[in-house]
Amino acid sequence: MAHIGDVTSSQILNIQHTAGTAQAAQTAQASKSEFAEKLRQQTMAPQVQFSRHASMRMEQRGVSLTGENLEELSLAVERARMKGSRETVVIGKQGAFIVNVSNNVVVTTLTEQEMKQNIFTNIDSAVFM
Repeated sequence: MAHIGDVTSSQILNIQHTAGTAQAAQTAQASKSEFAEKLRQQTMAPQVQFSRHASMRMEQRGVSLTGENLEELSLAVERARMKGSRETVVIGKQGAFIVNVSNNVVVTTLTEQEMKQNIFTNIDSAVFM
């Protein structure tokens, strides 16, 4: 009888071990996905901010950005930063955005029509999105 009990105990231990291993694997997978998400968030380009002046100009000129447009703008600014830019103009379908790269701030915006009538000064780079 002791022998049968030992076998049963070892079977129970094996089942508990298997269940514990599966649970540990699920926990590890959850930790990996949490880590991957945090890493993705950290490596994404930081969102640009809009100065009060730029926000007013966007409203006055009817310029609006979707989440995708904002991400493209942030990536464009990040590319300019990697090239050493300090002040850049980012030109896209929505218009032009004058950005202070070091502060990650959009200083002002222009529509496509206004771009044709203006001269950009104090800009050390241009990025097309």
